[in-house]
Amino acid sequence: MKFTISEENHIKGVYHLQQQTGLVNTNALASEMQTKAASVTDMLKKLKLKKILQYEKYKGFKLTEMGKKIALTIIRKHRLWEYFLTVKLGFDWAKVHAIAEELEHISSEELIQKLDDFLGNPSFDPHGDPIPDSFGKIPTIKQYNLMQLPIKKKAIVSSVSNQSAQMLEMLKHYKIGIGTPIQITKHFLFDGSLEVKILKTTTSILSEQVAKNIFVYYE
Repeated sequence: MKFTISEENHIKGVYHLQQQTGLVNTNALASEMQTKAASVTDMLKKLKLKKILQYEKYKGFKLTEMGKKIALTIIRKHRLWEYFLTVKLGFDWAKVHAIAEELEHISSEELIQKLDDFLGNPSFDPHGDPIPDSFGKIPTIKQYNLMQLPIKKKAIVSSVSNQSAQMLEMLKHYKIGIGTPIQITKHFLFDGSLEVKILKTTTSILSEQVAKNIFVYYE
């Protein structure tokens, strides 16, 4: 079944909201898509007719199994392209999202599988988000918010929840990326900020607002 770019974007939008809230309402999706509720309503009706969505009266929408499969396929393509752009073409991680938004709509399954194989079948994209495999299976890793990391515990940065260009630019300034070794050396109770050791040598102060968006794993 073929879908327009707009339909695919709405399917992906429903998927992301559904992960947070279970059922999705029209206003939330309109906010996510940065459009009017009336436009979203029309699109949801189209997707319901195509059996991509199911509706629970007075509660909201959610994806059908077919809808989830399509959403994961789009997300898989997006994150593979982000990986390709950063690792193979040297793009800054703050710039790849917008480009991948365009590339994710390429429909060739053969191209995407060859891309996956060419990249060595990566499990996570440059921002630490898991890349679904060709069957829609999502790899998992036990992560902890940096604010939860015990003092002096050595950890590795695994993902970033706020992926805005401004946030990624700030993390780049601090030399923080996916895979960066990090350790909290002091927690300031006054404002919640952290003194952290980055790359085993550099010491910096991170605000609580920044630290809450950084996730790590450790053994």
